Amino acid sequence: MLSQPTVAIVILNFNGRNYLEKFLPFVLESSYINKRIIVADNASTDDSVTFLMHTYPTVEVIINTKNEGFAGGYNWALKQIDSEYFVLLNSDVEVTKNWIEPIISLMEGDKTIAACQPKLLAYNNRHLLEYAGACGGWIDKFGYPLSRGRIFDVLEIDTHQYDTIQNIFWASGAAMFVRSKVFHALGGFDAYFFAHQEEIDLCWRMQLAGYQIMACPESVVYHVGAGTLPRGGRKVFLNFRNNLLMLSKNLTLKEQIKKLPFRFLLDIVSACKGLLHGDLFFFTAIIKAHFAVIFIWLKGYKSHDLKRVRMKTMKGVYNGSVAFDHFVKHKQFFSEIVDKKE
Repeated sequence: MLSQPTVAIVILNFNGRNYLEKFLPFVLESSYINKRIIVADNASTDDSVTFLMHTYPTVEVIINTKNEGFAGGYNWALKQIDSEYFVLLNSDVEVTKNWIEPIISLMEGDKTIAACQPKLLAYNNRHLLEYAGACGGWIDKFGYPLSRGRIFDVLEIDTHQYDTIQNIFWASGAAMFVRSKVFHALGGFDAYFFAHQEEIDLCWRMQLAGYQIMACPESVVYHVGAGTLPRGGRKVFLNFRNNLLMLSKNLTLKEQIKKLPFRFLLDIVSACKGLLHGDLFFFTAIIKAHFAVIFIWLKGYKSHDLKRVRMKTMKGVYNGSVAFDHFVKHKQFFSEIVDKKE
């Protein structure tokens, strides 16, 4: 690149002092020159801010007075930052030295690319693709997310089988490169989501607005996973609630009528399966999510004013049921489920 656009690496932190201590040095060693490193603190109660100010005085710190989650926290932070590109980076990610250059080069070469992600590998098992996005996020026709390299809880060994630059449906929020003008033009994340699937919703709206989402596996990072909101009832609740809200916002009315009843049924089947395996918290979280969504609909949930198009006309959509393929047909890998022609 003859000239480097400005890149702001923004790490949203909530009580992540240990992660900052462990992983911030790798971010500081990034070879990209025209960068800013900013920690946006989401009202931490640990000594994160004190640690940063004493140990890394060159790192910018902005402090929120309340914890607004991933969605609201980033909306608050990015309004204060002037940069051509934002990199939304989890505090529990180890980056490689030249992880920025390939993605910025790709996005600079095509102004229709609004968001892009690197390849995510598992920090604790580095030959595995990582849960939060692997080599790029897809979605099935009922709204269930999947990734190139991850189907539900099955992680694939990385044999470089997905090392091609490719259009995807959503870019992982663990390490998400975003064109700042597009982020602001679309109103950022839906703050009501708090955490989980807000990046899928944003990428969906980006596609509705005519932009592309890409995966660039030449860039590699290592993600711990579940670093800020551990697995449990709250995580399950937010995942199922937010996913249903996202569908109701972005599907056409015809698609909502056809798909949402069946999607509710699939969720109930999943909840009952969890109950049969003794996971009462999983069952309860899904039921609570359904009631929460119905209550929100009755209140009149507002969606963004964007033209709706049919899902299957968009990139990164699997026009089948990943749940059926995985749990009934016992298909484990992305390459078994998604035809390469899709």
